[in-house]
Amino acid sequence: MRGFLSVSVVCAVLGGPAFAQCGGSFGSFVEGLRAEAVSKGIAAATADAFLGGSAQDPAVLAADRRQGVFQLPFTDFARRLISANRIETGRANAAEWRRVFDGVEQEYGVSRHVLLAFWAFETDYGAFQGDFNTRNALITLAHDCRRAELFRPQIFAAMELFAAGDFDPQRTTGAWAGEIGMVQMLPGDILENGVDGDGDGHVTLKTSVPDALFSGGKMLQSLGWQAGEPWVQEVTLPDGFDMAQTGLTTVKDVSDWVALGVRGRGSALDQSLSGSVILPQGQGGPAFLAYPNFDVFFEWNQSFTYVLTAAYFATRLGGAEIFDAGAPQPGLSGDAMQELQRKLTDRGFDVGAIDGILGAGTRAAVRRVQAELEMPVDGWPTQALVDRL
Repeated sequence: MRGFLSVSVVCAVLGGPAFAQCGGSFGSFVEGLRAEAVSKGIAAATADAFLGGSAQDPAVLAADRRQGVFQLPFTDFARRLISANRIETGRANAAEWRRVFDGVEQEYGVSRHVLLAFWAFETDYGAFQGDFNTRNALITLAHDCRRAELFRPQIFAAMELFAAGDFDPQRTTGAWAGEIGMVQMLPGDILENGVDGDGDGHVTLKTSVPDALFSGGKMLQSLGWQAGEPWVQEVTLPDGFDMAQTGLTTVKDVSDWVALGVRGRGSALDQSLSGSVILPQGQGGPAFLAYPNFDVFFEWNQSFTYVLTAAYFATRLGGAEIFDAGAPQPGLSGDAMQELQRKLTDRGFDVGAIDGILGAGTRAAVRRVQAELEMPVDGWPTQALVDRL
């Protein structure tokens, strides 16, 4: 699920001035895609067959603008996505596909629990893979100027899959952002990391569990996954802990965190590694230690809330206990978060889009302004902070 990357808005297409820019006439844009495809060495007949009948999909743009679920705080988001049924189904799938998971772990070193978490969250273990026409979704998003540079290359990757017999421009469907299959991979990722796990000569991520799991494992390894290492662990913090030391930008040896009183909840911390203490809802809320493998989750998706929930769910599938939600201060509504983002922008902070979502830019700005106002530096925005600003 890599369609939520936060990138700057540009309208100049990566292909250069010879090709149509984003926006403008859709027909001219498609002609520009054809010309660029041929310039990249794709056969004209392949480009014509792929692009023929392509159309804009207004529902894709509506979905792109509607990502309100990411406004939920971690605890609410996690409770919405993690259920007893998802855990039970995950464990049943782990047993049913044990030999496949064994093979993935041996080949790529990626924990089965991590793959199960992505499989669960992306498509509910393959049950809901999306019904958007993938070709039209990619072209629609590339034509739209909000994130054209992300989606345009995916069109040509899909053409290559089409030429190999692994993509049908008329019938291949998936998520609104162009991801395909049980673990939702973009065409470029399939080209680079697709694995024929069942040996039938094709990479079929929609219907083949071995293909999907092996491909997901290879992709995570290519993104930097370290075999045998943990990714996230719930922790408890001592009284009087300096909140300014929390956050992903502060990395210490785990042994140093232990010396400061940080303790693993349920099991000991791995003191051979480094990590960061993260507080998704500030002081009073749950606390976690993020190991280096946690960074790989952000290569799959850049929503902090989604990433932490997926990482935590993977630990639950491995037997970790339910996290202690604590008693954090209430967060902000979407409107209040936008008000905060505007105030931070007015003070010179770069929070990205004014979208009501607590992203990395907003969290960083909150921490800086909390320090300026001599408030606890925990990165958690509250109404009290809005009022102070």
